[in-house]
Order: sequence, then structure tokens, then C-alpha cells
Amino acid sequence: MKLHLKKWLLASAISAALAGCAYDGQQASSLPQGVSLIEAVTQAENQVSIPYKKYQLANGLTVILHQDKSDPLVHVDVTYHVGSARELAGRSGFAHLFEHMMFQGSEHVADEQHFKVVTESGGTLNGTTNTDRTNYFETVPSNQLEKMLWLESDRMGFLLPALTDKKFEVQRETVKNERAQRIDNRPYGRLNERFNQALYPAGHPYSWPVIGWPEDLDRATANDVKHFFQRWYGPNNATLTIGGDFDEAQTLAWINQYFGEIPRGPEVKPDEKTSVTLDKTRYISMQDKVHLPLLYIGFPTVYAQHPDEAALDLLANILGGGKTSLIYKNLVKEGFAVQAGVSHPCQELACQLSLYAVANPAKGGNLADIETKVNQTIAEFEQRGVTDDDLQKVKVQFEADTIFGMQSVQGKVSTLAANQTFFGQPDMVASDLARYANVTKADVMRVFNTYIKNKPMVVMSIVPEGQTQLIAHADNFEPTVLPIAQDAVTGLTNIAFAKSSFDRNNMPASSAAPSLTVPQLWQAKLENGINVMGTESNETPTVELLIYLNGGHRLATLDKAGVADLTASMLNESSLKRSSEELAGALDMLGSTISFGASSEQSYIKVSSLTENLDATLALVEERLFSPGFLQADFDRVKQQAIQGLQHQLSDPNYIASSGFNELLYGRQSPMGISSNGTVASLSAMTLDDVKQYYQQQYRAGNAQMVVVSDLNQQQILPKLSVFSQWQGDATQVAKLPDVPVHPKNTIYLIDKPGAAQSVITIGKTSLIYDATGDYFKAYLMNYPLGGAFNSRINLNLREDKGYTYGARTMFVGAEDSGEFMAYASVRSDVTANALVEFVNEINAYQASGMSDDELNFMRSSIAQSQALEYETPYQKAGFLRMIQRYQLDKNFTQKQDEIVNNITTKELNQLASKLLNLDDMVMLVVGDKASIEPSLRALGYQVETVTLAQ
Repeated sequence: MKLHLKKWLLASAISAALAGCAYDGQQASSLPQGVSLIEAVTQAENQVSIPYKKYQLANGLTVILHQDKSDPLVHVDVTYHVGSARELAGRSGFAHLFEHMMFQGSEHVADEQHFKVVTESGGTLNGTTNTDRTNYFETVPSNQLEKMLWLESDRMGFLLPALTDKKFEVQRETVKNERAQRIDNRPYGRLNERFNQALYPAGHPYSWPVIGWPEDLDRATANDVKHFFQRWYGPNNATLTIGGDFDEAQTLAWINQYFGEIPRGPEVKPDEKTSVTLDKTRYISMQDKVHLPLLYIGFPTVYAQHPDEAALDLLANILGGGKTSLIYKNLVKEGFAVQAGVSHPCQELACQLSLYAVANPAKGGNLADIETKVNQTIAEFEQRGVTDDDLQKVKVQFEADTIFGMQSVQGKVSTLAANQTFFGQPDMVASDLARYANVTKADVMRVFNTYIKNKPMVVMSIVPEGQTQLIAHADNFEPTVLPIAQDAVTGLTNIAFAKSSFDRNNMPASSAAPSLTVPQLWQAKLENGINVMGTESNETPTVELLIYLNGGHRLATLDKAGVADLTASMLNESSLKRSSEELAGALDMLGSTISFGASSEQSYIKVSSLTENLDATLALVEERLFSPGFLQADFDRVKQQAIQGLQHQLSDPNYIASSGFNELLYGRQSPMGISSNGTVASLSAMTLDDVKQYYQQQYRAGNAQMVVVSDLNQQQILPKLSVFSQWQGDATQVAKLPDVPVHPKNTIYLIDKPGAAQSVITIGKTSLIYDATGDYFKAYLMNYPLGGAFNSRINLNLREDKGYTYGARTMFVGAEDSGEFMAYASVRSDVTANALVEFVNEINAYQASGMSDDELNFMRSSIAQSQALEYETPYQKAGFLRMIQRYQLDKNFTQKQDEIVNNITTKELNQLASKLLNLDDMVMLVVGDKASIEPSLRALGYQVETVTLAQ
């Protein structure tokens, strides 16, 4: 199959991003002084690319500008070429810690103001760190661009005067909380850091974790952090990338004004790319609080953009890339593994071909057997070789992924920024497509022989605590402990401090908010009465089709909990005509995805396709939906995967907290009180006949509604959807929810998770059902300053002031006939009681006094302006349409919401807070290590009742 890219480019001519920005001939003489134009790249005919202009400031800052006028927003990204790879032995975690420090204010931006300014501007923001780079980014309405440049330049040039010991200590605690939440308290959380110690030689930049070793974080000082900033955060080690709707000349003037005076930092040279080799196969293992044994194998290979990278990616896909792969056939299909896959993740300095398999205890769960199966599969590949279909499917998938990746400005900006940072060439879309298109069968076999066949590897076993007999092989490797580097950084020379020629204390004003265009929707009905709602989106030649079926988990009886999920899983398997592998292969050849799923209140079918392949994709949907195979062998495998997957989730404190909270709110006699995943008991008793019966109840035309977003108009898309006109069946009635249980006051419910590094606190109650313009919407506004924004009262208290958590939130969630209010956070185990007290104090204070006028103004500004970001991608547009469809909203409901936001008073919102936030009506649940936290909880004066989840 060949993608008709020329047709796409002509059809999307209205999009500046894809039709090409004609170079406007701006000459160097018209540029701000000190700004040089390096290159201007426009859209080449018949080629997928991202047009841009690249500039450089006199201080070395690289600037990339990409115009996209399709939405009134801009995405700003500042990427520094520094990650954990720039750290030294015994000094790990600095790059990630500094990511946190960069949000704590600078000389001209007050503490916590960064989050407030961006949020109040209607934007979103974040920062991320990996081994090789740190980036900071904001997406805001286009009239807020200057303000973002002021913020980013101030922390690049003027951070250190505002960096205090107190800020450093709080953020160090926040990072420890992040580590506890994302690594220590998560099943298999320590896999990567342990594995990388074995794969990479001692002292290799990838041999320590990005988040850092706890002992390294403990020994860090504020001066160490300052030196790290001075060494790596200069403009000559940064790339500023802006995409979206902006005036180029004005933007360059602003960039030069705000960034041009920042002095260069020390010179930065690329890290050396040394080959990683192993002297022998290394075996390591660990016990973890998990249910399922896991085998993880890795072979060192090349580095990003190495000539062999593309062939190795194809090899990984053949070995373990989905249902058509050898690993799936031999491990998952045969029932030895619940999940398995192969990938070839690449970083700047090194790549690895990685294989994982989650063993199925029903087949013994012995990882030595899994390793044998893996080795047999690798040998089978050598005998089988590479087919034409192997090459074609990966190339088609890569092309399709490339096009889907261009649906957002952020996606394009991130691509430009990363490519410039690592390779000095912002747009590599066409060259990457060519790399994959040119891979041959011989290339794949050559890299197999070079990097995989008979080569040493690292084999890691993770087994449940106390089950060391399941380990693949006795450990034969211990990591070398290197001496701690005396200094946190090296090469810190010629440090100059920024001085400003203008007053940076004055935050730039914003121009008038951009006018918004809400997606223009159309409605129609198929011949059988199915409602279809759609809108046209011309930025990419793609189709997003979503079919929703009212019912979901709610349609099942309690003893059949989980049948909605299980039925959806079976519809992802074989049809009467083809096996699941054959269907997956057909989808791969189209670059399309079809996914059946289920939630509490609905089942759904999600379809993503290139427009030119829509007919063939819909034929596959038709086959799966109307001719399911419902084979006993598929059912036995899928059922076993569901049971083992559920038991795995029951080792996750966050899943336990979510399920336990719903169980307390709604009771075990309500479908809302039992997870849609089911229980071990209900899944174990499930039969194929149960699935067939549920299919007959759920997958009826009377239950269905459709949403479609495409570059095709209504007249073009509707005839294609006629394949669903044959669908028959009346709507199935969903039973009314039973009354909710009443709980005693002054009680904390505790679910024991022995040895947990964190406690998960959840506080809440049943509350308002969904509405778009009534009390539910107003409750969303009321909650915003309490716990709905990053700089809300609760998050600033528990995270920024106390350092108890990585994040704390409150929210209202509503559906047609149910709703909840909830406050939640994962906190350090040793401060569980203290954190609970802070939650209680904040909620009580807000219920009593409500928000201030300043908080009202902040909420108004943030929510009103954020609409510019809400309709950018086809999937966002589909979500907007679905909201109108599901809740039968007026097409103009957003205008009514605007009126409410602009006119509602603090008095009305505070009356709502008084009414809805009474703690006496709320349930308190804590999931954590009972032995260590129960005494302090009882000391608060609460009754503590230990509970367990329904099994």
C-alpha cells in the first residue's frame, strides 16, 4: 500500500502546517540585531514534513519557529541538552531535581507564580526529564505568547537569586515523593534502574536512574544544584521552539528582547557514543510486591540515528510487535505469558532490543521456562527469516503514525525540538520515512546476526515475594559501586551573570483574547435510526470514528461483573472468517486501529484510519462486530489474561484505593460499587455463553450512537457508514442504581498494604450528576481554587509547602445518574496522619469561608481563556461532540457556560461550597501499611475500621 501523500497535501491546503508556509523573504537586514537566520524550510511537494525557520541569537540560543494558523494557540518549548547522562557517579538525580526547581520562581517571578500565570492565562504547562534532555513547555492562547517568553527567559537567566535552601529542601522531598509514588510503590517500579545497572558498564551515563538514587539526593546541597544550573542551563545549550498562530516578526523581537541579554554558559560538547558490550549473559533478580512473575531481557545495540537503528526496529516488530509476531504466537497464544512484547527503544547514546514476558501462573509461572521459550523463538526467527509482509506492515505503521503525530501543534513542536537538540536538524520526517522505506530483508537478517544471535544479554527476573524458585537463573552479577564524585559538575568556567536593560518585574500585558471557533457539527441518522454526529477537520487526512453503546458494566448482573470488558476483549479476537492474527495483520497493512472496550456506563468501538483506507478499515469493523468468532480457545486465553491482570492490579495501591472508594460509596450490591474489571470470583465463574448472552444484550443498534471527525464532509462520510445500517435490535434498558449505603461519622476506613512506601488517601461522597450549565458545572468552578488547579490550596499546601506528596487534587465527577466528589493524594507513609489533617483543615476552611475575590478572578481568567486549547485535535473534537450527544446538550451550551463563568459571584459559589463540602457526609479511605500508620490515625480521634475489597 502506498500513502497518497500528494492527494493529502492538496486536500489540506487550508492548513499552513501541512500545505507549507511560503518563505516570506524576510532578509537578515530586517531581523533584530544579534539574530541570524540559519535556514528556512518550506513544505516540499509530495513529501510529509514540518515547515520551519531556524534562527540563532548571538548568545548561542537556537530558535525554531513553526507557523500553524489552524487554532488560536501557541506551544512554547524550551529544551536544554542536559539529562541524567550529564551527571556523575554518586551525584545522580540533579537534572530531574532541577526540573522541579525551575518552577519555584525566579528573580522577577514570585514563588509559585509560574503555575499561576500560565494557568490564569488559560494554558497548560509541564516539564520532563530523561537521560539526555530536559524540556519545559506551555500551551496557551495565542495572545499570551509574550508572557510565556518573559517567564521562560527569567528562569533561564535569573533563576539563582531566587533559589533558597528552603525551596531546595521542599523540592527534594517532592522528588522523593515522586520516586515513592512512581517507583517504590508501583509494581515492577524498580525494574529499569536495576536492569540498567547490569546492562551498562559502571559509570556509564545510563547506569543510574533519571530520578536519582535516594542516597545521592540526600547528599546533594543547594550549592550543588546552583552549580549544575550554571554548567548546563545556558542559552547556548538550549533550543527555543514555538509553534502555532503568531506574528513572526513580533515574536523574534520579543525573543531577542527577553533572551538576547542572557550570557552564554560554559561550552557544551556532545557526550561520546561508545559501544556497549557484555562479556557474558548477566542474570539478575529481585522480589517485589507483585502477583505475576516477569522476565525482562535486553541486548545492547546501537544509538539513535545509527544506520542500523531502523532495521533493528523492524526486527523488534517481527519478533514481538503485536498479534502477528512470533513472541505473541509462542508465549501469549500458547498461554505461557499473560503479556509479552519486543521493542527497540533508542536514546542519544545507546539503544537496546528489549523483550518482556509476564508469566502466567496457570502454566506454572516459572521464568526459566519462559527464557527457554524466548530462545526457541529467536531460533525460529532465524529459520523463518523475513517476509515481504513483515517489511510492509512496519513501514505502513510508521507512515500512519507520522501523519497522526501531526494532529497537534505540541506534537510537531516536540519533534522539531528533539531533532534539533540531538541531531541539529529540526525536521527529519522525510528522512526518517526514507530510512524505514529502504530497509531490506537482508538488512534485518544482518542486524540480527550482528547484535542478537548468540550474543550476551541481560536477563532479569522479578518474582512475587517469597517465590524465588520462579527465578530464571541464579544471579551472577553485582553492580560495581564507584567512588562518589567530589564535585557535582565539571567544566564550570567563565560564569557570567545576566543583567537586564529593562525592568523585568513588569509582567507583559496580554492583547485581546483570540476569537474561538467551536467545531461546526452536523447530525444525521442511519437507515436503522442510529444517531451520527460529526464535524469536518481538514488538518490531516484521517478519520476518528467512535461508536458508543449505552450499558457497559451497568448492563451486567453483579455475579457477572467483568463480562462487559471480557466481551469487548473477545470482539478484539477472531471472527467467523479470520483468526485474530489475520485480522491484526490486515489492520497493520492499513495503518489503522480498531479497539473494542467497555467502561462503567458504556461499551465502545474506537476506529482510527487514514482517510484513503477508511472503506477497508470499516469492512474489518463490520467483520468483527457482526461476525465474532467467539472461539473457546480465544475465550480461555482472554479469561485467563483477565484474571491474572486483575490479580496484578490488586497489588497496585492506587487501584485498590479507587476500587475501595467506589465500594464504600455505592456498596457491593451496586454495579458502581464493583469494578468494571470484575472480581476474581466473577471472572473465574464466567463462561463463553455468558459472553454470547451479553453480546446479544449490548451490541444492538438501539444502544448505539456514533461520533465521527474526518477531513471528509457529511455527504462524503455518511455513505461509508452505511455498513452499519444492517445493524438491528432495540435499546436495552439499564437498571436503576440502588440506594447508597450510610456510613458512620468520624470513621477512617483502612485497607492494609503491608510494606507500602506511600499511603493513598481518598476522601469523598456521592454528589451531583452531570449537567452543563447547572449546579454540577458551577461546582466545577467552585472547586477550581480548592483542588482543581495545580496552584490550588490543597496542592500548594501538601506538595509545595509541606512536601508530603507529588500531587493532591479535588474534583467532582458526574454521569447521567451518578456523581462523586473526591479529594485524593498519595503521601509519604510517615506523614499519613499529618496529610489527612491538612486535607480536613483545607476542606473545612473552604466550606466555611469559600473562595476569595482574587481566587474568583483567577478561576474566571483561567477557564475562559482555556477554551482556545479545547478543540485542536480530531480526538478533542470527537470528545466535544460526544458530550453534546451523550447529554443531549444545546449546540450553544459553551456560550451559556461563558456567561456563567463571567457573571457568577463569590457569594453563589461559596453557598455551593457550604452545601456540597460537608465533611460529615464524606467517607475517608486510607490504603497503606496498617502496622505503621494505624496508631497515628487513631491518635487523631477517629474510629479506624479495617476493610477489604470484594473478592
